[in-house]
This record gives sequence, C-alpha cells and structure tokens, in this order.
Amino acid sequence: MSSKIYVGNLPYSVTHSTLESNFAEFGSVASAKVMMDRETGRSKGFGFVEMASAEAAEAAIKALNGVSVDGRSITVNLARPREEGRGPGGYGANGFKASNRADVGYGNGGYGGGRY
Repeated sequence: MSSKIYVGNLPYSVTHSTLESNFAEFGSVASAKVMMDRETGRSKGFGFVEMASAEAAEAAIKALNGVSVDGRSITVNLARPREEGRGPGGYGANGFKASNRADVGYGNGGYGGGRY
C-alpha cells in the first residue's frame, strides 16, 4: 500500500502547515502540500500528504475522510498515479482531435462545407 494521500474539497484557508498538523496525529508526515494556482496564488482546494508509513496513511484515511473542515466535507483517499500521455489544455499525445469520425471537421458538409 502506498503512503501518498490525496486530500480534496479543502477550504481555501488551509495551508501546508495546517494540513501537515492535521495528519501528524496519525503518524510521521514526510510531506504535505496544498496545490496553489500559479496565476492567483490561491489554493486550488486540494493537496497531497505523504506519510512515513502505509499504516499511518491508512489510519489517517479512515479517520479523516468525510470530516467537516470549516464547513466543507473533505475527501481523503490514496493518491492515484498520474496518467501518462496527457498534455495541458486538452492536447493528448497525438495532438488535439475533436473526433475520430471521418465526417466531422472542415470541408465535410454543413455551413461552409462545400456540399450544397
């Protein structure tokens, strides 16, 4: 079992240190990070906590999942690995594609499609 935990639906007031202190009562915390928006500097409302052991991670998940923090019910579960091959803004490994259908796109009928 992994010891990396996803924490979602966090209030925007939660910081790295408050996140770490909330999980420290279940065991040693290796790292705690609230994800921040690059442009605004505000919290994105989720973060990750890495516990020193899988047992501590499991105890924290059982105890904190669904707990209300500043009026918001937080989601706490094991972090899933990132999906490979996904780029930013809807672009995948093969570039942006609206559809795999041959009849969708420019020049295939509809307005300005050439078939009247």
